[in-house]
Amino acid sequence: MRAVLEARCKAAAVRVEELEAELERVRTGLADAEEVLRRRVIGLEQYLEALAEEEAPAVMVSGASQRKPVGPRRAVPHRENAAGVEDLSVDYQAVMAAATEAEADGLDARRTAVVLGWDSASASRVEGARARLKRLVERGWLVEAKPGRFTLPASGQAHDAGAVVRPGGGS
Repeated sequence: MRAVLEARCKAAAVRVEELEAELERVRTGLADAEEVLRRRVIGLEQYLEALAEEEAPAVMVSGASQRKPVGPRRAVPHRENAAGVEDLSVDYQAVMAAATEAEADGLDARRTAVVLGWDSASASRVEGARARLKRLVERGWLVEAKPGRFTLPASGQAHDAGAVVRPGGGS
C-alpha cells in the first residue's frame, strides 16, 4: 500500500511541475502579447494625431481663427499653446482633474483608466490610459516624477490647471 501511495504522490508532484512550467510559458506569452498590444495602441494614437496635425494647418491657412481651427484638432495641444485645460478634450480634462486631486501622490495608469470609465482590469485599457498620460507629459501638462507616477508640474502651471478643472472655482 505504501508503494502505491508514494507512486501516486510522485506522479502528482510531476504533474504539478508540468503545469507550473506550462503556466510560466502562458504568462510569458501573455506578457509578450500585452507588450505588442501596448505598442500598437500607442502607434495607432500617434498615427491619428499625426494625421490630424497634417490636416489642421491647411484649415488654419485659409483664414480661419487661429484660436479655434475648423476641422480636426489636436486632442492634446502643447501646454504653451493652450489657454488652459478647457482646450483639452473632455477625457483629457478628466485626467487633469484627477491629477489635481491626486496632488503629490501622483496618478497612475490604472487609476486613470478608472477615471476614464474604462475597465482597469484590462491590460489594453490600462496601457491606453498610460499612453494618454505619456502624451500629457510630452505636451507639458504633466510630469512623470517617478516611473508610472504622473503629477502636475511644480511651476505655476499646476495652479492654472487646478483652477480651470474645478467647477465654480475662482482664479
